[in-house]
Amino acid sequence: MCGLAFAQTPQPQQEEPQPAPIRVQVNEVIVPVTVTDSTGAFISNLDRSDFRIFENGREQKIVFFNREHNQPVVVGFLLDLSSSSRVHWKAFQDTAMELVWMLLSEDRQRKYSGFLVTYSTDAELAVNTTQDPDPIVDKIRKLKPGGGAALLDAIHLGLTRHNLIRGEPIEPRRVLIVIGDGNDNASKHSLDQIIELAQRNLVTIYGVSTTAFGFASEGDATLRRLADETGGRVEYPLENVYKDVSGYLSKTQDAGNYALTVGSGEYAAAISSNMFDAIVKVAGEVTTQYILRYVPYTSDTTRQFRSVRVDVPGLADVKVRARRGYYPFAP
Repeated sequence: MCGLAFAQTPQPQQEEPQPAPIRVQVNEVIVPVTVTDSTGAFISNLDRSDFRIFENGREQKIVFFNREHNQPVVVGFLLDLSSSSRVHWKAFQDTAMELVWMLLSEDRQRKYSGFLVTYSTDAELAVNTTQDPDPIVDKIRKLKPGGGAALLDAIHLGLTRHNLIRGEPIEPRRVLIVIGDGNDNASKHSLDQIIELAQRNLVTIYGVSTTAFGFASEGDATLRRLADETGGRVEYPLENVYKDVSGYLSKTQDAGNYALTVGSGEYAAAISSNMFDAIVKVAGEVTTQYILRYVPYTSDTTRQFRSVRVDVPGLADVKVRARRGYYPFAP
């Protein structure tokens, strides 16, 4: 996630005690970065000297570096209520509630804030920005799926309508987590519009795919592009739901090869385990990031979009995730 430090969508401020202002140069670019090894484990002990950052292919000087764990974040939880969610709804519902508790818990000393956007045929800001997980969890507990899918409208809502915390998007930074299959059949906004808006608002988008085992979803490509362009990732907890469950496609039965059926205890346990593993990975990425800032070496005032690349040249077989670029000027 990166962009000019002064970028901010005009929104009403919350009526809460405000932190001291964070001082940055007005033309600094902010880049949150995640580094993982070949197994997907987070690498959290790197220093400023381990990183190199490039804008439009030209190396930049890093003027600020932070690797503090649990830096302040505002998290938008986006929950898919379309009809396609019905089969595994209870698992999705429990996953969403667990993720809210995980990120907004007391042991994080209230550094995290969150809001809830739900979407089916229409998108709705169901719970506005709060540091208390209970209103969000209570709302999720009462939800029922049904209708179409307006994912892109939901992201637009999450980018433009929630109450801001002073200091966004520098500290706290901004994250959206989509729990859904990525399908969209009801939005008024296009994917390109939403990606540009997310980049301009310095938001990183993560996905927890709800696509069921054995099914292909046209929305997979949408979720992946939203994450790739903004520096996030997508988890697929139902993709290998049978991997560690004995009997699936391995024991001949009168009813066929399916030793497990939807609703069986072993099947449900596999789903729950995979879902929990997925949200642990997403929560871990949100809470374990390096923050880099630099002042661009350029006088180019004509280029609307500037590409960004972050490298860790001293380590082999690592995955570095960061936003692919930013918009320095208004449209």
